[in-house]
Amino acid sequence: MKVSELIGSRREVYSILEESSVHQGAQYLREKQVRSVGVLDSGGRLVGVVSQSDISDKVAAENKCPAWMKVSDIMSRDLISVGLEETLEDCLGLMERHGVYHLLVMDGRNNFRGMVSVSDLLRIFATDQKDRADLLQAFIDPVR
Repeated sequence: MKVSELIGSRREVYSILEESSVHQGAQYLREKQVRSVGVLDSGGRLVGVVSQSDISDKVAAENKCPAWMKVSDIMSRDLISVGLEETLEDCLGLMERHGVYHLLVMDGRNNFRGMVSVSDLLRIFATDQKDRADLLQAFIDPVR
């Protein structure tokens, strides 16, 4: 299965503007019930990713005020992306190599099309509960 087949049915691409406050970003993540979103500049170009762990590690753990900080202050800028023609197996390999749980999806014109999460892959690859548990365990605790 290819990335295009997985994300083709999605109605909305979750993203926020880099000038949004961290507080607004946290509210957006909660509202959409997602763990990370793409961060866009004023021209709509993808410039980063912000996640719950960014907010936890860079704001809450540092006792900083989320209302006064911008998403651009804490977002991750080292982006790992895949194209629409990538296979889901390749996505899982990339996640494992880089230790990430989400990959950005870009189309042929470098437009942000959404994300592929490890949860997406688990739903596709594992057909029963034992398979899911084994796959999740292998991802969380890989043999090195």
